[in-house]
Amino acid sequence: MFQRILVANRGEIAQRIFRTCREMGIESVAVFSEADRGAAYLELADQKICIGGPRVGDSYLKMDRLISAAEVSGAEAIHPGYGLLSENAHFAEVCRTCGFEFIGPSHEAMALLGDKNTARTLARKAGIPTVPGSNGIIEKIEEALEIAHEFEYPVLVKATAGGGGRGMRLAYNDDELRTAFVQAQEEAKACFGNGDCYVEKYIENPRHVEVQLIADNYGNACHLYERDCTMQRRHQKLIEESPSPHIGEKTRKKMCEAAVKLIQSVGYTNAGTIEFVVDQKENFYFIELNARIQVEHPVSEQLTGIDLIRAQFHVAANEHLPFTQKDIQANGHAIECRINAEDPNFNFAPSPGKITKLVIPGGYGVRFDSHVHAGYTVSPYYDSMVGKLICWGRDREEARRRMIRALSEFQVEGIKTSISRQLEILRHPVFINAEGYTSFIEKEWK
Repeated sequence: MFQRILVANRGEIAQRIFRTCREMGIESVAVFSEADRGAAYLELADQKICIGGPRVGDSYLKMDRLISAAEVSGAEAIHPGYGLLSENAHFAEVCRTCGFEFIGPSHEAMALLGDKNTARTLARKAGIPTVPGSNGIIEKIEEALEIAHEFEYPVLVKATAGGGGRGMRLAYNDDELRTAFVQAQEEAKACFGNGDCYVEKYIENPRHVEVQLIADNYGNACHLYERDCTMQRRHQKLIEESPSPHIGEKTRKKMCEAAVKLIQSVGYTNAGTIEFVVDQKENFYFIELNARIQVEHPVSEQLTGIDLIRAQFHVAANEHLPFTQKDIQANGHAIECRINAEDPNFNFAPSPGKITKLVIPGGYGVRFDSHVHAGYTVSPYYDSMVGKLICWGRDREEARRRMIRALSEFQVEGIKTSISRQLEILRHPVFINAEGYTSFIEKEWK
């Protein structure tokens, strides 16, 4: 096992990794920007190194500075967290070329599956259903219009390097598609440096279900069941839960086995998540593979009792996973709410600023993953997530009621948060009866 690990990330996920390092007796190295200087969560690390200015392009996305920090600190491995450079195949390759183990999949597997268009092709070869659409990159708007006319509107323009809803646009007619195509390309270029896009049929009123995976270097590939991430706004997840209340046991088994089959077909190792859309008849279609740990991984941890960060360390250190598929059992139900510094009454506009008061809920079955505290300033430079509230129950209704109780105890002053809207969703008959779909929030709260 490693003696020292550098975490090439910030905030909540960096803190999460520092904690597992401490439990395993591994030293941790934190990197930070000038905007994060003095942040309390950095005190959990054994070393702290400043890598640049407040903007991500001047610090957390600077590969040379991250590698230099690893060299100076004597780290043996680098954990990328989620977001930032976590799915950058070139960064994974640079880490390993420079003698540092990258705690994630190989750069070859990441390049194959990180590109959404290539991943769709591989999924089809593995016999996994994909959403009908273009067979490759669409370079001209005329090609996009042909696809739309063939499969009929609505269609979705998606960037091959996109993620988190970026580089994705929905169109219901030719005029909207012309605009959507240009917008998706421009956003993808700005966010990911790659403007390649493809077009696929938009499955109306679908559910969004994903399968958590972990695989070692010895052929042991496992799933930790599925998470339902249907409650979204602008393709950004707001509430996640497991098991999915929408699919039956037969569909669950088929979907999870399909996900494992896909990563085995390309020799994928470490943690990853395969995302599907599911229609009202429980037909599921492959969307993409996220070649990293997900924001919502605690949902699977609470359901199965498995520490996914610890499992990542074992795999990266070329050790066997300490469990096999038969050891993984789903217990009860888990729900997660992403508490964001956003104003739900103004189209979820960002609400950066200083947190003047923070009262965190507790009690049996309640977990809160966050790096913020009273006096902490939510920066406009980074993601608006304040933290993740996870509640476990013996069944879905107990978990739902516990989440409502916990959210009602939550007090945040100085900034606006998503809590009021999440409470409304949890109390809504559509959520209670598991009848939601991915555009439900936009339609219900126009």
